[in-house]
Amino acid sequence: MTLDAAALLAHAHRPAAELTRRDVARLMLSVPSTEALAAMPALRRELLAARNPLSAKFWESAESILRRIALGNATVGEVHGWLEATGTEPTAIIGLHVWEEEPDRTPLGHEMHDLLVAHLETCLAAGDIDPDLLLAEDPAALEQYRALQERWLSSSLPDGRVPMEELLDEADEDLLAEWNAAEQAALDELHDILADIGERPRPDGELAAACRSLRSALRRGGWPVDLLRAGGGVDLGNLEPDDQRLWLQLAAGVIRPVDDPPDGIPLDELSATALEHDEWLWAVEALARGGPGTGASAEDLARFAAGAGDNGDDSNDVGVLADWFQPVVELWQLLGALDDHERLTALGWWGLPEALSQAWSSPATEDSAGSVGLRRV
Repeated sequence: MTLDAAALLAHAHRPAAELTRRDVARLMLSVPSTEALAAMPALRRELLAARNPLSAKFWESAESILRRIALGNATVGEVHGWLEATGTEPTAIIGLHVWEEEPDRTPLGHEMHDLLVAHLETCLAAGDIDPDLLLAEDPAALEQYRALQERWLSSSLPDGRVPMEELLDEADEDLLAEWNAAEQAALDELHDILADIGERPRPDGELAAACRSLRSALRRGGWPVDLLRAGGGVDLGNLEPDDQRLWLQLAAGVIRPVDDPPDGIPLDELSATALEHDEWLWAVEALARGGPGTGASAEDLARFAAGAGDNGDDSNDVGVLADWFQPVVELWQLLGALDDHERLTALGWWGLPEALSQAWSSPATEDSAGSVGLRRV
C-alpha cells in the first residue's frame, strides 16, 4: 500500500482538506512503520497543499512514535495514548466502560464508538479540544477531554438511549452468560464427582435437630444468623416447614446469597462471595471424599480449594483463601455441617454437596451473579 493523499482519502472517506489527525494517525498505523516513515514527508506536503497542514507537534510526535514502533520499543499503551492525543479518539477506559479493540467490538460497541468519535470531531471543530495540549499531556486538557466523553456517554441520544447504560447493560449480559456457562460446567463436574463417591445417606435425626435449632435462631436473630438468613432469602413470617428444604435453602445461600447482607456487616465477613466455582467445587469435593470427621477449618478448605491437598502449601494464595473461607466455616457450624472442632459432620457430608448442587442448578440473575463474586479482574 502506497501511503499518499489518494490512499488516505480512500481510507478516511472524506476529502483531504477535512481529514483529522486521527484519520492520518490510523492510516499510518495501518501500514508497516518503516513504510509510514518513508512516506511521511510526501504525505505532509499533500495535506499542506490541501490546506490541512495539521501541526508541527503532531508530525513530530508521529515520527517519534513510528520510530519507536520500528525499533520495537513502543508499548501498546503508548501507541494508544498517542492516538487518543489526536483529540477525536475515545479514551480506552471511561468510567466503568472499557472499549474493546476494533475487531472485537459488538455492533452496539461499533455504533457508540463511532457516535462518540463524531461528537469529539464536533468539539474539536468548535475549539473545545486542543490536541497539542493533549500531546503535551497537559493535566487540565486531559481532564477536560475525559469530561467531554463522560458527559456524552451519560447523556441521552435523540432516540432516548444513554450510551453508557447501553454499553454497561450489554457487558453485564455477556459477563452473566460467561458466568452461567462456568457454573454449568462446574455443576456437571460436581455431579460426576458425586456419582463416583456413591451414596451419602441423609441423617434424618441430625437434620431435624439442626432445623429445630435453626428455626429458633432465625426468629431470635443476631450474628451470624442474620447473615445466614439473608443469604438464604428466608421469610421469618413464613419459615419453610420441610426440614430438608429449609436446610438446603440456607446452605445454598452461603454459596449464592439471595438477599443483600444486613447493614453493618464487616467486609471481611462477606469475603465468601469472592470464591470462584472451582474453589467451591474442590473444597466440597475434598469433604465429600473424606467423609464425616474430615478437617474443615478455613485453612483446610483453602488448601483443598487451591488444589494443595496434603502438599503443605503455605503460599499467599492459600492464606487469602483461608480468610475468605473463615465466614463459611462459621455459617457451616451454625448449620450443623461442621462440629465445634471444625470437622465435617454426617449432616454436612450429605448436605453440603446437595447445597452446592442446588445453588448452581438455576441460572444466575444479574443481581445474584453480582453478589457471588465476579471479582478477579
